[in-house]
Amino acid sequence: MVDALLQAAPWWAWVGFHAFVFLMLALDLGVFNRRVHAPSVREAAIWSSVWITLALLFNALIFQAEGPQKGLEWLTGYVLEKSLSVDNLFVFVLVFQSFQVDLRHQHRVLFWGVLGALIMRAVMILAGTALLNRFEWMMYVFGGFLIYTGLKMLLVEEAEADPAQSPMVRVFRRLLPFDEAGGHEHFTVLREGRRFATPMLLVLITIEVSDLVFAVDSIPAVLAVSRDPFVVYTSNIFAVMGLRSLYFLLAKMIDRFHRLKTGLAVVLAFVGVKMCMAEWIKIPIQYSLLVIAAVLAGSVVASLAWPAEQAGGE
Repeated sequence: MVDALLQAAPWWAWVGFHAFVFLMLALDLGVFNRRVHAPSVREAAIWSSVWITLALLFNALIFQAEGPQKGLEWLTGYVLEKSLSVDNLFVFVLVFQSFQVDLRHQHRVLFWGVLGALIMRAVMILAGTALLNRFEWMMYVFGGFLIYTGLKMLLVEEAEADPAQSPMVRVFRRLLPFDEAGGHEHFTVLREGRRFATPMLLVLITIEVSDLVFAVDSIPAVLAVSRDPFVVYTSNIFAVMGLRSLYFLLAKMIDRFHRLKTGLAVVLAFVGVKMCMAEWIKIPIQYSLLVIAAVLAGSVVASLAWPAEQAGGE
């Protein structure tokens, strides 16, 4: 596996990228967000712009170092992951509402959630690329799974479950010493010499599990675009790193994008078909990028043109 990673990029590129990521995380929590507060829309917009700018600068480096093909693969993977991550924001909103987490505490949960997501995604991406490179037939498994997921999102209306009443939450409460009144300021509290988990830790675990479920869909989708571990991993991480600021930017108006799920379903089905047909039909990466961008832009425009109230009354 190490040889495959070093074939994709030299060791200093891997080390340099992770050094940059951890430096930004340290600056985020240790410098810019040391004080517990609710990020304003302006602050979230600035940080979202910063992350998108950094991602595009990194993409420019990929274009220069690896050529247009790898550069377009990176950009397509980033756009795909960034768009799919918006769907995960719906889950975040639901989790925070269910556990009644104040806005000023949500940033800290998402920070540690992103850190956990980096580790989980690294494992899943490396395993996925290794499987595809070793077993060519896994391409049809991943592709079929994406088609199934897309059709399910498109055709099956799933009722919103209460995250606070999920089986995982009930198991957590039984297995660990839990303080219902522990609040959302700390992950654990000390009571009479015993350490208890708080609702804050339960929220973090729920966020991590939801991201893991989300990654099961999104990572195969990005692997349909590129099998280069460095391209897939770095584009994925850049999209995830900007997820927290994107959440605070869109949290109050996320319901307005009610048709986005339809667009995401079409995109997942498209990349699944592309993956299954890759042996016979090669769709150039620039065309894939155009299709994905057009479908997602169309779903956003449709959401704004036909609000949820109007759509429900049709």
